[in-house]
Amino acid sequence: MGQGGTVGITGASGALGKELTKIFREKGFKVIGFTHNKNNNELSKNSPNEWIEWQCGKEFLLQEHLKKLDILILNHGIYDLSKTNSSYENSIEINALSKFKFFNLFEEIAIKDNSIKVREIWINTSEAEILPALNPSYEISKSLIGQLVSFKTNLLEENTKKKLKIKKIILGPFKSELNPLGIMNPKFVSINIYNFAMLNTFLIIVSPNPLTYILFPIKELYYFLYCKLLTISKFSN
Repeated sequence: MGQGGTVGITGASGALGKELTKIFREKGFKVIGFTHNKNNNELSKNSPNEWIEWQCGKEFLLQEHLKKLDILILNHGIYDLSKTNSSYENSIEINALSKFKFFNLFEEIAIKDNSIKVREIWINTSEAEILPALNPSYEISKSLIGQLVSFKTNLLEENTKKKLKIKKIILGPFKSELNPLGIMNPKFVSINIYNFAMLNTFLIIVSPNPLTYILFPIKELYYFLYCKLLTISKFSN
C-alpha cells in the first residue's frame, strides 16, 4: 500500500472511522468519508477531505466515487438491542448485505481497470462472527458477512487476486456510540489496524481476548481448505 492515494471509509463519522481518517490524512492520503449522517459533516484537518452521503440498498449509486479509491474500508454497522423482526432485518441488511454489495462493486471496478493499479478492500467484521456479543441479531449479521468475505477471498480467480487485495478486520469491543462500555480505545484500535495492514496480511486482529487470536486463524484455515476442496472438485467434474 503506497502512501498518497485515496481512501474511502464507510462509517467515517463514527469513533473508529474518525480515528482511521486522522491516521490516513497524517500519512498523506486523501480521505473520502461515506456517511448516512446528513448533519455535522464538517470539513477540517482531522475530517475526511470530502463527505459522500449514501443509503443502504443504493450502494450502486456510489460507483463513480468508488472508482477514485485505492483503498475502501467497510466500517459501517449498527448494534440494535431490540428483539423484533426488524432488528434482525436491519442488522443483516446494514452489517452484512450492504458491505457485500460494496465488496462486489469494488471488485468489479478492480477487474475492469486496465491499469496496473492494485486496489485494497478492508472489511470490518468483528469477533462476534464466532464469539458471543450478547446480541443475537448482531452476531448473525457479523457471522454472515464474515463467511461471505472468507468464501469470496478463497474463491477469487487468479486475475482478480492480482488486482484486489482483501483484508479482514476482527475487532474486540472498543468504546464508541454503539458500544459505550467498550474496553479498547478507538485510537489504539485504529493504529493497530493500520500497522497490521502494513504487514500485508489477510487477517487483522485487534482484541483483548486471547481466544480470538487462536480461533480465527483456525476458522480461516478451515475455509481455505474447504474452498481448495471445492476448487479441486470443480475441476475433476
